[in-house]
Amino acid sequence: MATGDQREAGPDDPESDVEVYEVVDLTEYARRHQWWCRVFGSNSGPIAEKYSVATQIAMGGVTGWCAGYVFQRVGKIAATAVGGGFLLLQIANHSGYVQVDWKKVEKDVNKAKKHLKKKANKAVPEINTFIEETTDFIKRNIVMSSGFVGGFFLGLAS
Repeated sequence: MATGDQREAGPDDPESDVEVYEVVDLTEYARRHQWWCRVFGSNSGPIAEKYSVATQIAMGGVTGWCAGYVFQRVGKIAATAVGGGFLLLQIANHSGYVQVDWKKVEKDVNKAKKHLKKKANKAVPEINTFIEETTDFIKRNIVMSSGFVGGFFLGLAS
């Protein structure tokens, strides 16, 4: 080869050993793209533009009922577990198997409450963003959201 035919290898040159990578900041991407766009695709706008009012109420009602039913079942299981654990602890305490220092428990609970109050006062910006996105979603899809709420209460009652 002559010296005039030599060229510098660049990133587009297939013979080049240099690999170019694009750096993607996931936190910025997540802030710019709403969660429902990531789940349903970028052209998922308000549901009011796609379905009739009856379909929206039915979809919201069915999903709300399912969520309410699951919430009710899980709530009952959680309440049974917590209540049963407390009952067993009381029985063990009165039978002499366990000695509970209730003053220390109260002190630790108060300490935890103070710690939680401090943390709660420092609201995280991501929570505020999530609340704003959720509020915007509910406003744009008010018919389906109201169907969801009604279905949720029916699911809790069943």
